[in-house]
Amino acid sequence: MRRIEIHNFGPIKEANITVKKVTVFIGNQGSGKSTAAKLISTFAWIEKFLYRYRVGSAMPHIHPPTLNVINNDFKKYLEYHRIESYLKDDTEIIYSGDCFKIEYRYGVIGASNNRDNYLLPKITYFPAERNFVSSIKKSKESNGFKLWSQSLQEFKEIFQEAKENLKSGSAIQLPISGTSIEYNQLNDILYVKGDDYKIPLSDSASGFQSFVPMYVVAEYLSKITEGEQKMDNSEREMFIEQSTDILNNPNYTKEQKNILLSRLASGINIQSVFNIIEEPEQNLFPSSQRNMLFELLKFNNASANNSMIITTHSPYIIGNMILAIKAAELYHKTTDNDVKQKIAKIVSESSAINADDVIIYEFDDKTHTIRELERQNGLPSDNDFLNNALGDTNDLFCDLLELEEQCSKK
Repeated sequence: MRRIEIHNFGPIKEANITVKKVTVFIGNQGSGKSTAAKLISTFAWIEKFLYRYRVGSAMPHIHPPTLNVINNDFKKYLEYHRIESYLKDDTEIIYSGDCFKIEYRYGVIGASNNRDNYLLPKITYFPAERNFVSSIKKSKESNGFKLWSQSLQEFKEIFQEAKENLKSGSAIQLPISGTSIEYNQLNDILYVKGDDYKIPLSDSASGFQSFVPMYVVAEYLSKITEGEQKMDNSEREMFIEQSTDILNNPNYTKEQKNILLSRLASGINIQSVFNIIEEPEQNLFPSSQRNMLFELLKFNNASANNSMIITTHSPYIIGNMILAIKAAELYHKTTDNDVKQKIAKIVSESSAINADDVIIYEFDDKTHTIRELERQNGLPSDNDFLNNALGDTNDLFCDLLELEEQCSKK
């Protein structure tokens, strides 16, 4: 289980976060939700980097040059998410992962072996700007086209990989608006299809342009541990470097080289998926938000080792998360198939999630701190910033009704 402590980084003064199977961040703009998500993503990737170097070096401890590389290039890791300017002179970050504990203090980073039950993750960041990739087709020009953030660039590349994994010409049902998608591999066009229309994704409604890339990538990643796996550029470079070092080392026998290469290869296979998704509700109607969330939960439930972070401004995400938790509770309580079928009409068993596997944090933009959302009867409380904002609207409407009475008296 991942944990992170953040002191004075960007808008965050103090934060202590435990990452569970499903972790949700809510709060106002500028309160630090995305900052925390990006920082967790960064340190999870550094942990993966350290693990692969340790495996490749065949040493029981961290290969010393690795930490030097991270210290020298730490800001470059933060540049991936464009948060390098958030570092302050007194910034402290303590990340405890499944394999390494990594600490950043006053400009210096250090790491120590934490535990050895590490399951190699595929870490994917779904940026809020993902609807931009709906308009990019594969071509010589687009291959050389660089987007304004590395995280968006990588998302574009994994979206292309996920599209090419689709069977060309076959329709895939979407969980919103009774629509489906169809991929034309020859022309690299993804179509959105309704009862009486078929249009390119790039010409579709903004909700589809945001939702479809997220859905296609999340669905693809949910199956990645089962099939053939591809390395990204940095992973490929590391694998080549480490395997070359092993093969060219005169101190190893042939048998030792085979053992070390086998060990190196084992450190390549993805065993879990860690998705960090910004604002999955973008441009979606409330009922579509519910269906979208249940699909993301289903993909996350595809493996017990998967985990997901969501940042959101939508009260419907919290409300529907509570539905998924309550459904899991009811599935555990009954063996009656008729009852289970009735529950499934609301929340399918594949989308249900245990309460202990969910944690929700509120980010306060006034104090720049965060707190875990309280629970009532095992369920997340509805006394949160998002629902309170809805309550404020109702109160303001009541005030207007009272003023209406005063208007009629004059």
